[in-house]
Amino acid sequence: MLRNNYTKWLANLIGCGLFAVMNFAAAGEVSILMADFRSAGSNHWAVNVTLKHDDSGWDHYADNWRVVDVDGNVLGDRVLFHPHVDEQPFTRGINSVLVPEGVTTVYIEAHDKVHGWTEKRLKVDLKDAKNGHVRVKAQGMSQ
Repeated sequence: MLRNNYTKWLANLIGCGLFAVMNFAAAGEVSILMADFRSAGSNHWAVNVTLKHDDSGWDHYADNWRVVDVDGNVLGDRVLFHPHVDEQPFTRGINSVLVPEGVTTVYIEAHDKVHGWTEKRLKVDLKDAKNGHVRVKAQGMSQ
């Protein structure tokens, strides 16, 4: 009887552990849907980024995005201090990102607390700016 109860207890523990792992994995990586760059003068840009992530609470949520150059140098980053469980997708911005003179291509990278930095970056070509504005949407999003 004791062995039977132990076996049931162990099976329940393993089942709960697998459910928790599956719940974390179900959220997947954060998706970068759009980036909006507006010139703020003197190589500075106001940047808004729209992210989508199946935030599940404090243990698994999109917690950061950043602007990097082609070499991976961070030009600006936005820390997200709380989950956005009921607000998806969501947009957050940085008022001033300094892009060094001569840099015309930057990337948006995003991070979540479980998967880390996503490999699916969003490329932004600042040469495409018209009247100091460029908006880039991820592939598959309607223009």
